[in-house]
Amino acid sequence: MDYKASGVDIDAGNETVRRIRGLARSTFTGGVLSEIGSFGGLFKLEPGRYKEPVLVASADGVGTKLKVAFLAQRHDSIGRDLVNHCVNDILVQGAEPLFFLDYLATGRLSPAVAESIVGGIAAACRENGCALLGGETAEMPGFYGDGEYDVAGFIVGAVDRSRLITGRTIAVGDVLVGVPSSGLHTNGYSLARRVIFEHLRLTVDSHVPELSRTVGEALLEPHRSYLPIVQPLLDGGRIKGMAHITGGGITDNLPRVLPHGTAAIVDRSSWEVPPIFTWLQRRGNIPADDMMRTFNMGIGLIIVTSTHDAEPLIDELAARGGRDARVIGDVVPGEPPSVSYV
Repeated sequence: MDYKASGVDIDAGNETVRRIRGLARSTFTGGVLSEIGSFGGLFKLEPGRYKEPVLVASADGVGTKLKVAFLAQRHDSIGRDLVNHCVNDILVQGAEPLFFLDYLATGRLSPAVAESIVGGIAAACRENGCALLGGETAEMPGFYGDGEYDVAGFIVGAVDRSRLITGRTIAVGDVLVGVPSSGLHTNGYSLARRVIFEHLRLTVDSHVPELSRTVGEALLEPHRSYLPIVQPLLDGGRIKGMAHITGGGITDNLPRVLPHGTAAIVDRSSWEVPPIFTWLQRRGNIPADDMMRTFNMGIGLIIVTSTHDAEPLIDELAARGGRDARVIGDVVPGEPPSVSYV
């Protein structure tokens, strides 16, 4: 017996590296000092760019949205989901991305599928000004089913210590500015899949009139990056805190940035919930509270700012492509930090 007979194809691994090397190199910024294939990626901070640099790191995955990608046999959007989710996670603390690492594990390595996944990762890295510094591709026969894989992303960014956004200056009387999402993003898919594929018995190719597209197209809409519209607004201290609305929805994510002594009231009538969420709630008979704690409900980012800064901030977001941002609630007295809805 040999390694290939046991399910690990080293030649396929080498072919995968050959295919993705150029994709990764296309993301390289001036700080990259290494090539793809090194044991570790090397990156230097630009001299003088930061007075007192603070590194901000995060790691995440795509969750069971991958199951939809398997069914649709579409893998390019998954890479964008992975990068944009991680970019948003460090953006809320004021950081800009420096470099990204990915981990791809599969039962049987397909160089074409791996190239499609990494192609999406590389495209999102270029769009966010982030270098794809390296990664790992693991072939694990017997661990994943045929045609299945898992991906994880690791991001490192930087911010001047004086520009860190921590939420500590949030005060009673401040307002919540909601910025629209592009769909489910990367959370709530276990519930969505159960409603759609088990309860309704639809397929990824089923066309849903209420959504004006197929199930697969709606569910695989990429996770939005908020970096392009928010980064230019980070100076000046107008943004007191930000919450990336991921798993747990507004209910669990917004309190993470509220200081002690404060709470939030969110007006659910202040924005129009996208059809994908109302359709899922109706067809799955999902309680309203469960919807708010499972999905982003059309709000992917919440910015906390003062009342007098809110409208200028909304206008600047709109000018940079952040259309339909709006005030969706207020900061009120409360302990512990929590969210209530009206």
